[in-house]
Amino acid sequence: MWAPYIRASQRWVPGWEYKIGFDRFHVARHLGYAVNDVRKAEHRELKAEGDTQLSGSRFLWLTGPERRAQWSPARQKNFARLNDNTLKVARAWALKVATRELWSRAKRGVVEKVWRRWIAWANRSRLTPMRNVARMVREHLWGIANAILKGVTIATSESLNAHIQWLKKNACGY
Repeated sequence: MWAPYIRASQRWVPGWEYKIGFDRFHVARHLGYAVNDVRKAEHRELKAEGDTQLSGSRFLWLTGPERRAQWSPARQKNFARLNDNTLKVARAWALKVATRELWSRAKRGVVEKVWRRWIAWANRSRLTPMRNVARMVREHLWGIANAILKGVTIATSESLNAHIQWLKKNACGY
């Protein structure tokens, strides 16, 4: 999603608009940061009023729904209590989780339609970080659609890069 990369592709790659794809990893990363920004701002507001219900909840909001089954019953109950509340972070988390289902469409028109619906929802949420992500998604929707339709992901290269970084860190200069 880096503008210089897109410009270089426009200049040097024929048919670039159908060859660049922005996979779910990048979108999920932006969504995770946005949810955390909403949580931090709301926690500051609530803490100023003497309400500490969001204290220690960062991990709860940043963990995906598929991992909640591994949580202790107490942690699951705590998250359910927070999520059923009228918290802003609960709305942001719902927006983030909703995008998981948008990655399984088969036609460009359908892909763009469901993502535009999500963008409209995010804009109505009145949560600035989520609106910023919605704007970014709208600007890059063509590349997101390419990734979905081609089934492209960079998970393997990201994993390889993580292993390389781990090796460099543990090599201690060797």
